[in-house]
Amino acid sequence: MLRFFHKTPAAPVVRDSSEPGVAAEMRRRQWAVFFAITVGYGFYYVCRLSFSVAKKPMADAGIFDAAQMGIIGSALFFAYAFGKLANGILADRVNVRRFMATGLFISALINLALGFTTAFWAFLVLWGFNGWFQAFGAGSSVVTITHWYSGKERGTFYGMWASSHNIGEAITFIGTAFVITSFGWMWGFRVAGIVCILMSLFILRYLFERPDVYGLPVVTKSEPPDLQELSVGAKQWQVVRNPAVWVLAVSSACFYVTRYAVNSWGIFFLEAEKGYTTIEASSIVSANAIAGIFGTFFSGILSDRFFNGTRNLPALIFGIIYALATALFVLGPADPFMDTLSMVLFGVALGVLMVYLGGLMAVDICSKEVSGSVLGIVGLASYLGAGLQDIISGWLIEDGKTIVNGETLYNFDAAGALWIGSAVVSLLLATLVWNVRSPD
Repeated sequence: MLRFFHKTPAAPVVRDSSEPGVAAEMRRRQWAVFFAITVGYGFYYVCRLSFSVAKKPMADAGIFDAAQMGIIGSALFFAYAFGKLANGILADRVNVRRFMATGLFISALINLALGFTTAFWAFLVLWGFNGWFQAFGAGSSVVTITHWYSGKERGTFYGMWASSHNIGEAITFIGTAFVITSFGWMWGFRVAGIVCILMSLFILRYLFERPDVYGLPVVTKSEPPDLQELSVGAKQWQVVRNPAVWVLAVSSACFYVTRYAVNSWGIFFLEAEKGYTTIEASSIVSANAIAGIFGTFFSGILSDRFFNGTRNLPALIFGIIYALATALFVLGPADPFMDTLSMVLFGVALGVLMVYLGGLMAVDICSKEVSGSVLGIVGLASYLGAGLQDIISGWLIEDGKTIVNGETLYNFDAAGALWIGSAVVSLLLATLVWNVRSPD
């Protein structure tokens, strides 16, 4: 089993980039791995967000209440948080092609299993395991990007890859909502599992490991001699001791509180607070995922071409938009146009910030040989924040529940304040690393 995940040794002869056909082969494989990690990681989200779409139908059926669903949701986030750190460290050392495909395959099997149970403890345990195997995806993807793309285009392709989460969210919020509405909540999990099993095979076929495995030249910039002499473990320890990485990690954690508040509770909020149906609420929230594709896709291009590779000023601009859009969503009236507008603005800003705060700004300031570990630390903080959010939001929503004439009513004032406040704190923390620059 361990041999299955071993890195493939470099080819005996690494060809020079000036040799005939080498540049064309390099570009072909670069685009193949880009599509493999982008489409593949997008479908990771299908297996991660299936529960979010199923929450209101499950609550209506009396399967779980809001507090129980908050605990279940947090199990994924906590497992994902520690899994991101552990699996990010592993991603620096393993065959990322097999590692990423395995994570999605097991996550798909777990979703299939969830489609056949209503037991609270079964959901809690399986959803937690799902979080651990979901953590195979991001580290593998970022390590792949640093292997195949140089510093001059890393931001561009990182941003385009990061749009995969929007693709996955849009597929889930529209496709899974349609399946659940048509066939029941159990089929939402079952269909997600079946589709993602097929996508794990797609990753295994089209994700190439590293350029030197195929005799192609490496693209990463040579590090200073003092860094070249350090082991991978020593470089990982440097990451742990870097205060800027931790500031970015906490900023990302606050950002993720708001991000997953909308992803986990947004549909429930629109149904319970503003009176939308499941399809209407899912369609409104899906606008954030669709709009986010543009934010994530162009985030790296924006910073590389217009801000000389720095992310601080665009992070500030879109942080303000993110906080304002959250406030409009929570505090605005029940109006389809205004709610959709808030989700469009939220999605664009989220897409940009997920690239910058969620990894790229931290990857920029550290050795590229340990980019998986960098993403692991940021991911640990981010998903601890998301997990705490799910528990606290679930408790606040349940605490604000009242029953009037047999009708269940919810008060979202406290939960909404948490969601808006976290966006503001994230914005303020991000400004503390204004002077940090990439060494490339």
